Amino acid sequence: MGSDNQAVRRISSRSNPLVTRFRDAARGRGSRGVILLDGEHLLQEALDADITLETVAMAESIVDLHADGLVDRLVRAGAEVVRVPTPVMAAMSPVREPTGIVALATAQPATLDEVVAMSPPLVVVLNGIQDAGNVGAIIRAADGCGATGVIATEGTADPFGWKALRGAMGSTFRLPVAVRQPAAAAIAFLTRHHVAIVATVPRQGTPLPDAHLRGPVAVLLGGEGAGLPDDLVAAADIRVSIPMRPPIESFNVAITAALILYEAAKQRAGHVPVR
Repeated sequence: MGSDNQAVRRISSRSNPLVTRFRDAARGRGSRGVILLDGEHLLQEALDADITLETVAMAESIVDLHADGLVDRLVRAGAEVVRVPTPVMAAMSPVREPTGIVALATAQPATLDEVVAMSPPLVVVLNGIQDAGNVGAIIRAADGCGATGVIATEGTADPFGWKALRGAMGSTFRLPVAVRQPAAAAIAFLTRHHVAIVATVPRQGTPLPDAHLRGPVAVLLGGEGAGLPDDLVAAADIRVSIPMRPPIESFNVAITAALILYEAAKQRAGHVPVR
């Protein structure tokens, strides 16, 4: 089948309306629920997670390389597959050096109820984290360390934006991720569900190894540089700091998240969350 697959049509013009749809999705201006996936790995993760794929654009060399395998799987999944020359792929892809595969898919963020549906909850709350790469890396760490959900508050980069999705490498499809939540309302919701609020602070908090993270907890992470605002720190049940050797005073927020989540995973080892 491969390049002769009759289900694959060719687009040769950068002015094709489909190119505009991809560019709008990359800028966050697409239809509600439409996300852009960049690269074969993320596309395979979406297929494995049964994410609804609408249109997959593949560079002509990629279509020929994959022959029957990937193209056939995409067609069976109900996706429209188009092959495009290099200049058109450059217009459709959001990255400077295109991977050769981009896709439009639909995915809906989770509700807060879904974020705490597994017991005991281990929730990550992202407040004011503006770097999409950091958001994606934190979601990846949350997935790898057994977190049960993620909440992105207002002012945080969109976890379903293409750059955050690429950084999460498919983890966004496996975890409940709620977006655009007012921070105070999210914390009030978690408190009503008896989830302890753990604020990360650079100093004078409980040293991470001494913090109790076995029960239902939500880890609050603040934005790059500014950290958590005072009102969120004051609302927390626990304040946690990561001991570090001077003169280092802080870590990147994604590293901080990974260290805290790893410690929580160690403490909770053997206690598998259940829905």
